[in-house]
Amino acid sequence: MPWKMLCIAVFLTAVIPLSPASGAENCRVCHREQLTGPHRAIGCSACHGDDRTTVRNPATAADRAARCVACHRGYDRLFDQAMTTRAPEQAFVAGTIGRTDGRFFATQCNGCHVRGCLDCHSGGHALSRPRDGICLTCHRGYFVGADYHGQAPREDAFRYQRGPQANGETFLPMLPDVHAEAGLSCGDCHSMASLVTGSKAAKRCTDCHRPDPRVIEHAIPAHLERLECYACHAAWAPQEYGTFWLRFTDSPRKQAQFGAVPHRDDYLKSAYLKKQDAPPLGLNAAGRVSPLRPEFILYLTDIRSERVVGQENRLLAARWKAYFPHTVQRGTVLCDGCHDNPRRFLLEPAVERLYRLRDDGLQLDSFWDRRGQRVANGAFLAPERIRKMAERTPAFTRSYLRKWKLLTGDAGGSSRH
Repeated sequence: MPWKMLCIAVFLTAVIPLSPASGAENCRVCHREQLTGPHRAIGCSACHGDDRTTVRNPATAADRAARCVACHRGYDRLFDQAMTTRAPEQAFVAGTIGRTDGRFFATQCNGCHVRGCLDCHSGGHALSRPRDGICLTCHRGYFVGADYHGQAPREDAFRYQRGPQANGETFLPMLPDVHAEAGLSCGDCHSMASLVTGSKAAKRCTDCHRPDPRVIEHAIPAHLERLECYACHAAWAPQEYGTFWLRFTDSPRKQAQFGAVPHRDDYLKSAYLKKQDAPPLGLNAAGRVSPLRPEFILYLTDIRSERVVGQENRLLAARWKAYFPHTVQRGTVLCDGCHDNPRRFLLEPAVERLYRLRDDGLQLDSFWDRRGQRVANGAFLAPERIRKMAERTPAFTRSYLRKWKLLTGDAGGSSRH
């Protein structure tokens, strides 16, 4: 009998993890995980605790990644920023469709938000720095990120759902950002240090680039003083005009009837029009001229038992957003693209309208008529300022002629280079 007790004691010593005071770990007696990458020399207990206080997921936002920030100090502040809270999106939903459906954000919008460090630093025990593919799991479709790699949202109709795919969605191939073509990744401009402070980027254009005064557009002081660089250098931008949500109750034929994009629960979503050209312009929060796009021009229709209840296509929001399209190219639009183009500033003349929205029951005169619409994080340019921009002053005429001579090869180099 004594020899049996001795064997049992030896066996238990081999398999039961030692106390932290012993300075050793026996985790791998049961767990065959192997650490690779930057954490390969760290013991299990540094992240998971000892045998009495084991933490299954030490990187979760639920406890602000307490184990991670024991070493990576300060990075728990990321859980207070929009990537985790999604406060702007929640506020938009709460003020619009959330008034009729308090669960809308949770059921339709809550898929992309940071739940812990491993959402970006994926790989389990093979932790690594995030690559662009990880960023694009959320920053895709209509949201900034996919455009950097030349991916534009396609029209919703099923016949357009073809071509290349990324993250389970088909996209329209477009010209990538010149920085993407040069091999720069998201992290080259969007560092962790900037994200935890709530900054959108760690670098501005002028941190790497200096405006060349030999370029016609750069030689005009008002351009450098009043415009964001990407107001001219964003080659294109995805724009969605008219976002329709259809809510169904007791309507089993919803998809066959409407042919829109199916969503969770009882919703379908479709868009009136999607564009991928040069975006409209307005003012951002800093008061500088910036690209705008519809944050959402949002309509809701309630359908019960195949019949519309209340107003069809009820307008819930007509909000625009100043933003930075990640579609930078060296060239710019011609002078007329801004200086004699009221439509680009949402002052479309009635005689030039192609879409008759009010006749279609959509409660706006035009998507490109600012009346009844607003910019959430900036403003529309004053009409008087736009009229002044359209004046053919001698200085404008000289620059305009010089531009055309450069483009036709009659003089020197070109602002395209």
